[in-house]
Formats: sequence, C-alpha cells, structure tokens
Amino acid sequence: MKLSEIKNHLKNLNEIAFQLPNGELVPSHFHVTEVGKVTKDFIDCGGKVRCETVINFQLWEENDYDHRLHPEKLAQIIGLSEKIFKFEDLEIEVEYQGKETIGKYNLDFDGKNFLLTSKLTACLALDACGIPAEKPKLKIAELQDQSSCCDPTSGCC
Repeated sequence: MKLSEIKNHLKNLNEIAFQLPNGELVPSHFHVTEVGKVTKDFIDCGGKVRCETVINFQLWEENDYDHRLHPEKLAQIIGLSEKIFKFEDLEIEVEYQGKETIGKYNLDFDGKNFLLTSKLTACLALDACGIPAEKPKLKIAELQDQSSCCDPTSGCC
C-alpha cells in the first residue's frame, strides 16, 4: 500500500485496527511510535547496485490502555512527517514487535482492517545466479527402467 492509499482509508474510518498474517489483531492500545523514510542502498548477488526507499511505520504496544490512536491522529502524524521529510508516494512497510524480534510487513486493507502481510526474500539477480526460474519436472519412470527399480542392487534405495 502506498502512502496516498492509507491517507484515503483513514478519512473513512472511525477506528484503526491492524491485523497480523495469522488473523490476530494488534491490541487496540497500540501506538505508532515512528513514521519515517527508510532508504536501503545495497548490491545484489549479481553485482548490481540497488536502492530501495519505503515509508516506515513502527507499531508499539505497552500497558497503556487509556489511550487509543484514532484515524485523525494518525493522519496528523503522517501529515507532519510529510511536511518535514518531503515524502514521495512510496510503499509503506510496517514494523511490529513479535514474540522474539521485530517483524517487517507489507500493508494492505480489507475495507475494515489494515492487514500486515508477510514479506518474502527473493534473489534479485536470478539471471546472474544461474538459478532456473522453474524446477525441471522429471518423471521417475523416464529416469530408470521400472523393472529394475525394486532390485536391491539397482541403486534406487
């Protein structure tokens, strides 16, 4: 989800809820403790220099049950961040404290909840790595004579 999209969704909400990939909701007493721009400069395994930039939200929860983040307050935080950091309309990445470490998520919306969706790693230089795009499909019957498959000396076991 891009920054412009979350701003549009916030205009039509009375409350904010974030849902984890397992279906659980982030406790309603969460705070957005950071809104920022994260730039990552790196070299992929094929030697190509790359740069990625995202808008980052960090969700945090503590035993503060008296405060709830309302849509208009998050919109104000985003607006202030845009003014200070001159954000472009970039993708949003969300950080949230899991049981053992901080998880990073993509963001989507189902009409009611903001969905924290899993991020995946991938090779960005498949052409340079020599990894085939698809695993070749082999038929075992074509690999060896079926009549000798069950022979203890066939080498198939």
